[in-house]
Amino acid sequence: MTPAEINKKWSELQQRIAQDFDSEIPDVKVMLFLIGVQELGQGPRKFSKRQKEELMHIANCKLFSMMGFYELEGLDQDGWPHWKLVKVIPNYTLLEQEMVIKSLIINYFEDEIN
Repeated sequence: MTPAEINKKWSELQQRIAQDFDSEIPDVKVMLFLIGVQELGQGPRKFSKRQKEELMHIANCKLFSMMGFYELEGLDQDGWPHWKLVKVIPNYTLLEQEMVIKSLIINYFEDEIN
């Protein structure tokens, strides 16, 4: 996808999530949190600040696994997924990072919905 296509699809995804959750337009961090909760698979509940950070890490690992950078090692005793880095992630510029993350989030939601 081109940056223009990514930005268009990103905006559409933000609108859809805001409507689905009857909330404000979500930013990247909110999207990562939602993906983390989905990947944890334990349903919505209260999370501590540290758990929220871990959920966003889970989301990043899941997203970058779609590009072959991470592999799922398994679940711990509490059912939280653990990932291992299998390929070094390139040093993206900030703009490239933003585009890659948005593109992966878009793909994740498209795959989950379809």
